[in-house]
Amino acid sequence: MNRTAGGVGLLLLAGAMNGSFALPMKFTKRWAWENTWFFWTLFALLIFPPLFTFLTVPAIGAVYREASRATLWAVVSFSAAWGISQVFFGLAVDAIGMALSFSVILGISAALGSIIPLVRLHPAEVLASEGLAVYAGVLLVLVGVGICAVAGRRREAKLGRLPAKASVAIGLLFSVISGAGSALVNLVLTFGDPLVDLARRMGTPARWAPNAVWLPLTVIGGIPNLIYCLYLMRKNKTGRQLGAGGAGHIGLAVVMGLFWFFSLVTYGIASGMMGSLGAVLGWPLYMSLIVIAGTLWGVVTGEWRNAGRETLRIMWGGVGVLVAAIFVLATGGRWF
Repeated sequence: MNRTAGGVGLLLLAGAMNGSFALPMKFTKRWAWENTWFFWTLFALLIFPPLFTFLTVPAIGAVYREASRATLWAVVSFSAAWGISQVFFGLAVDAIGMALSFSVILGISAALGSIIPLVRLHPAEVLASEGLAVYAGVLLVLVGVGICAVAGRRREAKLGRLPAKASVAIGLLFSVISGAGSALVNLVLTFGDPLVDLARRMGTPARWAPNAVWLPLTVIGGIPNLIYCLYLMRKNKTGRQLGAGGAGHIGLAVVMGLFWFFSLVTYGIASGMMGSLGAVLGWPLYMSLIVIAGTLWGVVTGEWRNAGRETLRIMWGGVGVLVAAIFVLATGGRWF
């Protein structure tokens, strides 16, 4: 099996894990959202990444000491901006609902996270066949996510779950900020490539070298998430609920953290296997797979029950377009 096919296979796994990581939240019923997200932040962003990085990148300290200031500044800045942008995800969902906000966020993230690295780091491919594959794939992702958003919005209206006082303008603004910030995950990987290269040259196996980038992303980005959760627990007086869930709820948060973090690790390995434009083509492919996995889990857990046949047809149409996007982006890997 060639490396590109292997990379696409790992992306399937990464997308499935990321699209599934929030599933345990359905069972943390004794906690408010901020309680679960607090423990998810602890495990996914502040505990697992340092432990795993120190195990897989023995010379991590030397990597950061040898890296240029420009590279470190880019990685740190993008990581901090990503962490702040994640706060706006919760605000966007609260303002305009999950379906619309999620579609805008994933669409912007897919577009910016692939096109910016293409233009900035691979200008020779902008108008070549590789670039055309990126544009075609991203366009299909945007269309597919948009169709899924229409279906999700219809479902929310059918089930009476639309926010009562939604401010569309503010909600869309929050979604744009969150979407642009989400794309920074891929920019950290592409612009932090010198760290990955240093880790390889210092003896780290190629598959684990991207962990040198994920460590600052998660730890720095985790701080705003932690602060926001603490703020909400104080504001909503939900801190007292932490004791109600007990070890069971904490265990579910651990599972969430494992799925999310190792989805990120798997994405880093997969993009490295897909060639010189792996991160460029891999990112929108990854976004598509996340949406598909999340949608399928929604069907399995009954979220689409009583949504109506027409709504379901629209939803499956969106999934079909995303599958087409996956095909375009995956086969695009044969060209480089």
